[in-house]
Amino acid sequence: MIKTIKFNNMKPLKIFSIVIVLMLAFGMAFTGCKKSDTITTDPGNESLTQLANDQSTIQGAQDESNNDINMVLSGGIGQYKDTELWPCGATIDSTSVVNDTITYFITYNGLNCPRNRTRTGKIEVKKHVGTQWWQPGATVMVTCIDFRITRVATGKSITLNGTRTYENVTGGLLFQLGTSMTSITHKTWGSMTVTFDNGTARIWQVARQDVFTGSPGQLVISIDGFGSAGNYNNLIYWGINRNSEQFYIQVNQSVVHRQVCEWDPCSGIEATSIPNLNKGSTLTFGYNNQNQPTTGNECPTKFKMDWYIGNRSGTVYLFLP
Repeated sequence: MIKTIKFNNMKPLKIFSIVIVLMLAFGMAFTGCKKSDTITTDPGNESLTQLANDQSTIQGAQDESNNDINMVLSGGIGQYKDTELWPCGATIDSTSVVNDTITYFITYNGLNCPRNRTRTGKIEVKKHVGTQWWQPGATVMVTCIDFRITRVATGKSITLNGTRTYENVTGGLLFQLGTSMTSITHKTWGSMTVTFDNGTARIWQVARQDVFTGSPGQLVISIDGFGSAGNYNNLIYWGINRNSEQFYIQVNQSVVHRQVCEWDPCSGIEATSIPNLNKGSTLTFGYNNQNQPTTGNECPTKFKMDWYIGNRSGTVYLFLP
């Protein structure tokens, strides 16, 4: 039964208070309805956010090592991140020659050149004595030995162990871009053990293709995946995440990194699937602080994550790690 409220004998102040209470109640009810329309947060999507951040950290570590390997194999020239002739915070030893194989040892113990990451451990690079890195199809074997990389800003780190193949598909050296070369394609694939900063160790597979364009100082990398596992193709990473969940990460649209934006992902789309738990996400790169797509020469600060867990879904905008 609905009761009618009479205001005849009430003082003006009391009437005003009732109106305010009714307005607040209506506002909260309306807000509650709006929140239920689109779920943006859920306890279950924390592992998806963590996986996205872990992938970014691992990819950054591979970028660091690939950059150093390129410098070493190019004889100290052609690097695409720094003006140094050799990797910062590292020593190089290439005296080991066994039969027809030469091994380069890159031993780390200090800051990288931009001084935003600390690196320890070792990377071994093996190649045929007669193979030159600038040759099309040149291939080297890369082994990470307790290669630990720590972000200075956050103190968070990962440690990589494992062996992968690194191929210069097209040939050429990176310093030639913009002059004698218009693009250079590299591929890397293999398996690694990733130890996270909480001590958790997991196996990750990688199958990554990098296409370099532009010119030194203005380089652009377009990253794709070429791996296959289960029912998934175009995989860049797959394996077990730190929560013991089997995951697959596909590149649906090339992820573009620009040198002028400190190699942050400026565009592209990746899809993550965790099929056993019926959850996943789509990452779209290239957003600013206002959660709007970047335009022109604007550098991104965020990416968009559209996630689903069963029949629940939502969208969050996350800062780049």
